[in-house]
Amino acid sequence: MELETDSCIVRRVILIVLDSVGIGAMPDAASYGDEGSDTLGNLARALGTLPLPNLASLGLGNLDDIPGTPPQKPLGACGKMGLLSPGKDTMTGHWEMAGIILEKPFRTYPDGFPPHVIQAFESRIGRPVLGNKPASGTEIIKELGEKHIRTGFPIVYTSADSVFQIACHEEVVPIETLYRWCEIARSILVGDDLVARVIARPFIGEPGNFTRTGNRKDFSLPPVRPTLLDYAKKSGVHVTAVGKIEDIFSGRGIDEAIHTVNNSQGIEVIKSLLMSPAAKVSGAGEGPRHLVFANLVDFDMLYGHRNDVQGYARALLEFDSSLPAIFSLLRPDDVLVVTADHGCDPVTPSTDHSREYVPLMIYGEPIKEGIMLGTRESLSDLGATVAELLGIEYRGAGKSFARQILKRTQPG
Repeated sequence: MELETDSCIVRRVILIVLDSVGIGAMPDAASYGDEGSDTLGNLARALGTLPLPNLASLGLGNLDDIPGTPPQKPLGACGKMGLLSPGKDTMTGHWEMAGIILEKPFRTYPDGFPPHVIQAFESRIGRPVLGNKPASGTEIIKELGEKHIRTGFPIVYTSADSVFQIACHEEVVPIETLYRWCEIARSILVGDDLVARVIARPFIGEPGNFTRTGNRKDFSLPPVRPTLLDYAKKSGVHVTAVGKIEDIFSGRGIDEAIHTVNNSQGIEVIKSLLMSPAAKVSGAGEGPRHLVFANLVDFDMLYGHRNDVQGYARALLEFDSSLPAIFSLLRPDDVLVVTADHGCDPVTPSTDHSREYVPLMIYGEPIKEGIMLGTRESLSDLGATVAELLGIEYRGAGKSFARQILKRTQPG
């Protein structure tokens, strides 16, 4: 069901994904080794309190036991969503959110990549590799960075996700060369050896003091079917991708991509987009339609995977404190959505993603107050809802709840 484009009262949706901010284990979490995971709840309990007053105003405290963030009537609508697709990685979560439910998980390599893959890669780049094992990105450059500098051999590693990661020092291997090697790996990792993402992981510094840089680049598998972004673009909705969204969707369905190096920059970009003249509309029902799709990655990349409880909490407090400014920039026909793609509980022994529900909070002038959406079966329900809100002709997975949350479905 779609709203007619000329009667659509929502002209802009700002969809913010707090990467890995899960809200409690799904029923099948034990089969993923994630029983007891609860990124937000465990984090707050470990600290004793986690006051997130602005997220509380959106209903976050209704969705989990979060000491310091109590339940209250939400300013808009809130609920949580499960993942129908198998897996618990970034691409799976984002793709399902955009209307693709996978039948089988992306392949992972818990013992490293098989000899025929590594041999093919080494032959193509003309040198051996170091590593070839699952590892933390910061730990493996600490372990092998000095040898890499001496030899020029790239460091290859993976994780619990479906990723082939290549780490190189920027003064040893030029960025352009590292990206070319990633393209070579991407061409090799197909068919039975398919991985979701090949990731360039450049770093700088001296032994004992290596630092990863902001020149990370993902070479992702293109979506297997049209996504919300494809349908949006086809329907004349301007799509702006912030953070790693362009990489996750291989650039498909995106009009404008803005890469960011951290959460702070991502938040500033979102605020800038809300203020930009191109995004302004003069009143409800007028002006171009616009989807801003943003990913804030620090929760996952810097803190979840490193079991950094204090860092994770600081990042949440920073985002929470940014919300009043974001609220103030919303126009009468804007809708703000805050959600996540999976969990990455920094309190449990695991440093991997966790199979969790994710929060869903929706706010804006067009949205009713105090709406409790319960537990949605699939993240794809959000994609179907965004499509209906923006009047997009949509054929992806998901069940829209737009009519449940809108104050009205047409102007006047």
